[in-house]
Amino acid sequence: MARGLLVAFEGGEGTGKSTQARLLADRLGAVLTHEPGGTEVGARIRAVLLDPDTARLDARAEALLMAADRAQHAAEVLTPALAAGRPVVTDRYIGSSLAYQGHGRGLDLDAVAALSAFATGGLDADVVVLLVVAPAVRDARLADRPGVADRLEREDDDFHDRVETGFRALAAAAPERWVVVDGDGAVAEVAERVWAAVEPRLAAPALGA
Repeated sequence: MARGLLVAFEGGEGTGKSTQARLLADRLGAVLTHEPGGTEVGARIRAVLLDPDTARLDARAEALLMAADRAQHAAEVLTPALAAGRPVVTDRYIGSSLAYQGHGRGLDLDAVAALSAFATGGLDADVVVLLVVAPAVRDARLADRPGVADRLEREDDDFHDRVETGFRALAAAAPERWVVVDGDGAVAEVAERVWAAVEPRLAAPALGA
């Protein structure tokens, strides 16, 4: 049995990843999951990572917590589903660590990549969908969200700009796996853009091998 296809959605805050990941998973009949917090253990790690009261968290500690969440996620959710031949759509994966802890926090990119490779046993996404929006759109969407902003959402514009730059650099470096999609506009319009970008790659024989 060929392993299932793994699609990861990436992007900064307010880009609409969660919504579009859900819609694509529905369209593919895929397992829908997310990081951090896609497992019971991960939910506990997520609470620490995103709690606004988690103060003075060292960048390396943040990267290690993300990797711990990813290791459990890969072992408990991703690997079993893919081994059973099921497609999986995850809201965030390795690209987020490279963008947030690498480009955003200034950690060595090779070290962050090696940490994720260790956490996942080398499991990478077959297709990565990067949703991008203008900073003004991002800020407006974050302002409209109910509840208290989490620790990462509260970071300043310079941090979010570095993360955005990091995501775009990752996409430019691996165009064979990454697709960049404009996340501005109505949900249905963006969903069609995502499908137009992803659908041609689903039939590629190398994917899911």
